[in-house]
Amino acid sequence: MVGAPKYNAESTHLDYANPDAPKGGILKQAATGSFDTLNPYAIKGKAAQGLNLVTDRLMARVWDEPFTMYPMIAESVDVPEDRSSITFNLNPKARFHDGSPITTDDVLFSYEILKEKGRPNMRRIYTLATSSVIDKQSIQFKFSEGYDRETALIFALMPVLSKAYWTDKEFDKTTLETPLGSGPYKIADVDVGKRINLERVPDYWAKDSLTNKGHHNFDKIIFDYYRDDTVAFESFKTGDLHLRREWDAGNWNNTYDFPALSEGKVVKEEIMHGRPDKVRGFIYNTRRAPFDDIRVRQALALFFDFNWMNKNLFYDEYSQIDSFYPNTDLAYKTPHIRKTNNPRILMREGDQLLKDAGWIIKDGKRVSEKTGEPMTFQILLDNPSDEKIALSFTRSLQKMGIEANVRVLDSAAYRGRMSNYDFDMTLYYWHSTLSPGTEQYLYWSCDSADMPSRWNYAGICDEGIDELAKSIPTAKTRAELVEKTQELDKRLQEGHYLIPLYYNPKDFVAYWKPLKRPKTTPLYGIVTETWWIEPDITQKER
Repeated sequence: MVGAPKYNAESTHLDYANPDAPKGGILKQAATGSFDTLNPYAIKGKAAQGLNLVTDRLMARVWDEPFTMYPMIAESVDVPEDRSSITFNLNPKARFHDGSPITTDDVLFSYEILKEKGRPNMRRIYTLATSSVIDKQSIQFKFSEGYDRETALIFALMPVLSKAYWTDKEFDKTTLETPLGSGPYKIADVDVGKRINLERVPDYWAKDSLTNKGHHNFDKIIFDYYRDDTVAFESFKTGDLHLRREWDAGNWNNTYDFPALSEGKVVKEEIMHGRPDKVRGFIYNTRRAPFDDIRVRQALALFFDFNWMNKNLFYDEYSQIDSFYPNTDLAYKTPHIRKTNNPRILMREGDQLLKDAGWIIKDGKRVSEKTGEPMTFQILLDNPSDEKIALSFTRSLQKMGIEANVRVLDSAAYRGRMSNYDFDMTLYYWHSTLSPGTEQYLYWSCDSADMPSRWNYAGICDEGIDELAKSIPTAKTRAELVEKTQELDKRLQEGHYLIPLYYNPKDFVAYWKPLKRPKTTPLYGIVTETWWIEPDITQKER
């Protein structure tokens, strides 16, 4: 995206892969819910897990760089300085699983079918280009108005589908027929809604490429489906599942006490990562009083006791968010403004801010000095598990004479309210990448503040923020990108648009021996495609 790529033509493998990793064995993991389609690129249906391993893309992304693409089906590309187009020159060795070559006819077909019937993000981005087939091995996409420097990289992520296979099929319907793929695995068998079994392709055409060497080491990868995560965890404890990612700090601290762990048969690790986390917190809707007053926003943040919440609800596992780009080099490192974490002192500071803003205490209630109206508002949630955090916050507010009530909505109702910015305060998030781009303007700009469904939940409108958000996609070096993003981060923090919650800088991972992983963990965290099974220990299929 910016700067120079980490690897070059002489590189033989990625730093986080073991090129000598042995092949063999089975990796069985859990999925929750069900599935009803084997086409992950159409809108309809819920696709089975693991299908990203079945179909290759024009280029491959790596996980120890923010956003860099390397050769895959396209062995080279031509891109002008302004990135107004990209020409893909295909690798003549690229093959589908039936041995047929991958040509520009397949690329053109994929582009057209995904633009017309693919997922919404694909439809949106692919409309920015016109295509031109040069020959069987080269195809060009020219971008129209609305493209940015990231567009060429997103086009490089295009999955390439077989024209011969899909031509006489209905792409926009669910299907359980095994599609013709080109990736390191193919679908061996499916138990609809219950299990999908992937089988390694031994003669996979790209197995020795830079981005594949040391990857895809299991002969079989199985996803078993469970009705909920609790049942899946019980299966993991018996050894029926081999690898588990844990997302709940409470579970991580309280439930991992089964015999196999104490006997050393299971490894439990907390692995540091460098990927950006969600900017999660209580978001103020500044379109509404009293949150249109920055002093009120500052005061309420002082009333939120993060340390108590982290200790009592999350076992001190989490870190408090201190940036709109947490856990990255994009974060503006704010000087620690708080001189104390003493709740009593913080409440006194917040009380004074509210009084300065015209909110006084009368008969134990926080009221407007001018109108006598009490300070009341609603905290909108879409996840019942967040209720304990919100209720903890409301108890602190009650001590300061503020009445806040909590309401949990179902997903559809919540999305409707959020799309129309119809809330006082909500517990939600924004998500940025290590390579932020045009989405920053949708998150923070005056234009998006007035337009429904544009993710500017807080109603932020600041000319300085607008200009910084516009400048980020134009950065041409990593240093420039970091500098501009840190400036934007500083400006956003100064606006006090949310009460920040927490993020986890570690991955909670448990796995059964003889699973092994490389010593090097990439920037984005663990990559299970690089794991393997020790060759001196056999593993039976369960």
